[in-house]
Amino acid sequence: MHTASPRSLPPSRLRDAGLAPAGQRKIDWAAQHMPVLNRVRAELEQERPLRGLRLAVCLHLEAKTAYLALTLQAAGAEVVACASNPLSTQDDVVAALAEQGVTVFAWHGASPEEYESHLAAALDCHPDAIIDDGGDLVGMLHRDRPAQARRILGGCEETTTGVLRLKAMEKDGLLLFPMMDVNDALMKYLFDNRYGTGQSVWDGIMRTTNLVVAGKTVVVAGYGWCGKGVAMRAKGLGARVVVTEIDPIKANEAWLDGFQVMRMEQAAPLGDLFITVTGNIDVIRGEHMVLMRDGALLANAGHFDVEIRKPDLEQLALSRRLVRPNVEEFTLPGGKRLHLLAEGRLVNLAAGDGHPVEVMDLSFSLQALALLHLVREHASMAPGVYPVPAEIDRRVAELRLEALGLSIDQLSPEQAAYLSSWQA
Repeated sequence: MHTASPRSLPPSRLRDAGLAPAGQRKIDWAAQHMPVLNRVRAELEQERPLRGLRLAVCLHLEAKTAYLALTLQAAGAEVVACASNPLSTQDDVVAALAEQGVTVFAWHGASPEEYESHLAAALDCHPDAIIDDGGDLVGMLHRDRPAQARRILGGCEETTTGVLRLKAMEKDGLLLFPMMDVNDALMKYLFDNRYGTGQSVWDGIMRTTNLVVAGKTVVVAGYGWCGKGVAMRAKGLGARVVVTEIDPIKANEAWLDGFQVMRMEQAAPLGDLFITVTGNIDVIRGEHMVLMRDGALLANAGHFDVEIRKPDLEQLALSRRLVRPNVEEFTLPGGKRLHLLAEGRLVNLAAGDGHPVEVMDLSFSLQALALLHLVREHASMAPGVYPVPAEIDRRVAELRLEALGLSIDQLSPEQAAYLSSWQA
């Protein structure tokens, strides 16, 4: 294993250290409801397998991710943290992390320049490994610091957006270290993407708008696992759901799940609320906006604020104003008003608290165990994107059942032989 750089760490950059007690209460609440990560932490605290490792984590800095950072610290790592989204950062949680010895560079509402400087500050600490959320650290290392990138052991990535970037870099032969694809672990996307996104998106929208969902037409752009969750919860809340897709297989799936399927230009005049969940750019554009109803709400649940084409909205508008926290009203010619939630950023984090704690318990347990696997096996891992080993997926599943007090059947020797034989 590499050892942490002998250089001392700089002081944290944060909004207000006095907010630490409030942030610690949030972290304590999250920890209370993360039984799987608590079991992982108990083992790691005893063995301290990350001792001597300096780790940079770029995450949505709120209570659940803070507890992951503290778990990695308990495993022996020296942890440096920065934010993966300026609007999801919670200043009280950042203060609590700093008080517990994590070096943090983040504050809520950071400007683009401040955000980039925080990423750079984390990398200036010369981490041995990274945990990324969306690929910003990996991107900066490869774009601006290739020599430093070659010294990185590797890392973990848990978002669809980040993994797409990594696989593109791998395909082009540009990825300089191994990365664990936590996003595509079964115990991640089947729960985090579907149930986590499904619930947290609606939590963010409802607390921000204080409007009823039942009876409205909701247009969900993208029917991957996150889109499935958003559409499922919209249906449960009484909405009529329209799905837009580019994938004919997913479109068929949405249709058989009971949703209308059409192009965005067809859906635009019908929707009361639009939610993008694609990971792509320019999903909702000016030609769609001019077709929308007065009062339509636009929200994004993809990683970056590029799915709703904001420049088009700004160019179309005669005026704009903030009508509620995280709700900006754009008035178009003729008096039609469109409302953009959370600046087009991740609505569930920028306007809410993110995924439910119990869901992130699974994802962050995978993160911790995948990082441990990488640290132990990196010498035999060439640069590339690696799946989470099946045994780690299975272990997290078993720990979750154990925490719930549930038990399942086991194969008898005869059953196992039957399933493994072509002659039976």
